[in-house]
Amino acid sequence: MEAAACDLLPLPAMTEFPLEMYRIKMIERVRPTTRDERLRALAAAGYNLFRLPAELVFIDFLTDSGTAAMSDAQWAAMMTGDESYAGSRSFDRFERTVRGLFGFEHVIPTHQGRAAEHILCEVMLKPGDAVTNNSHFDTTRAHVEHAKATAIDCVSDCAYISDRECPFKGSIDLAKLKTALDCHRVPFGMITVTNNSGGGQPVSLKNLRDVAAMLHDRGTPLFIDACRFAENAWFIHEREEKRPIRDIVRDMFAVADGCTMSAKKDGLANIGGFFACRDASLAEEYKQLLILYEGFPTYGGLAGRDLEAIAVGLEEAVDEDYLRGRVGQVKWLAERLSAAGVPVVKPAGGHAVFLDARKFLPHIPTEALPAQALACELYVEGGVRACEIGGLMFPGTSAMDLVRLAIPRRVYTLSHLDYAAETVLRVFRRRASMKGMRIVKEAPVLRHFTAELAPLT
Repeated sequence: MEAAACDLLPLPAMTEFPLEMYRIKMIERVRPTTRDERLRALAAAGYNLFRLPAELVFIDFLTDSGTAAMSDAQWAAMMTGDESYAGSRSFDRFERTVRGLFGFEHVIPTHQGRAAEHILCEVMLKPGDAVTNNSHFDTTRAHVEHAKATAIDCVSDCAYISDRECPFKGSIDLAKLKTALDCHRVPFGMITVTNNSGGGQPVSLKNLRDVAAMLHDRGTPLFIDACRFAENAWFIHEREEKRPIRDIVRDMFAVADGCTMSAKKDGLANIGGFFACRDASLAEEYKQLLILYEGFPTYGGLAGRDLEAIAVGLEEAVDEDYLRGRVGQVKWLAERLSAAGVPVVKPAGGHAVFLDARKFLPHIPTEALPAQALACELYVEGGVRACEIGGLMFPGTSAMDLVRLAIPRRVYTLSHLDYAAETVLRVFRRRASMKGMRIVKEAPVLRHFTAELAPLT
């Protein structure tokens, strides 16, 4: 029998068409809203997308933190959670998994990543100290500054040029790092993988080794913010060393003295985090504050079922088929927008597409918060909730104004991403009519979470 014409059409390559590497076994209903509903909701929320009711959001790109869809294996593991207050077998499984992947002896769970940062800063920092990083994200910077220390960003200059195609835009500039170390007392250095506030950009393995060597020559420990470690390892696998992901992960952390992690990202869990290190004395001091703030060291503010979900999620996050589809979704959306002329951060990052709001809205000055204005307009246009990373989140310190479309893991299909792309393009076509925003009310710390704003007239 002669084949039908449609049977002869070539299928797109996997790298061009990121197939979802899962089947959907359960759904959550979402409700479309009208433009008028969204306008009223946004005004009631003080033009702050964090204050919107989630039920009025159609596509939620506010964050990839804690928003992943958990697997059948994770749900099954949760049913076996040991909820003992101390000595839980679920902690034993969690500890074995973290040790096996990252290589650190001492593993201490926390309820999320910012709790791990909080205790680390309280243990190690004194007023007048400084902490180096490629780019501090919001909670990390806030904890450093709460300890009356200075957060110093040392990311390479390439990171600030949104359309420049550097393979490792998250890497630290060694000259900047040396200057910071020469001029400040730095009790520890950090490096964030991937570099969230700089566009979700990766750090090379070579740079990790060079940064560790410079710090260690001065007796300064290095801690990795590991929340997107698997995505960073994928980029190393693709652009630097074509080796198994697990091997790359072990090499990434072999140069470090410890790490903080929000397991709500590459732990594929809805809550949880941890601190891990090699130094027994540091771990003991850390545990004492953990008991005060979080709970006993074998649960750290988490239920046993959460520890089980994280243990399984960490293993699933380093699966190469999963990572190919995960990073492929982000790349697909970025290229779809870029092809239509939308200014995006290039190359595409690991967890989100970042719109360059200064280039998208060149007529809106930075003090009028162009990224917040753009994020609000995306919600009004299509119910797409995004996150501002610019002058609102980082007052006085932001070198860029970005809108982050953070894609939750294993949640959305390509049809959802296509709808989001069309929403962005509709806003882009009428961008010249958009106006900036002003702050009506703000908190002294992490103001972007609770601030109230209003459009400029």
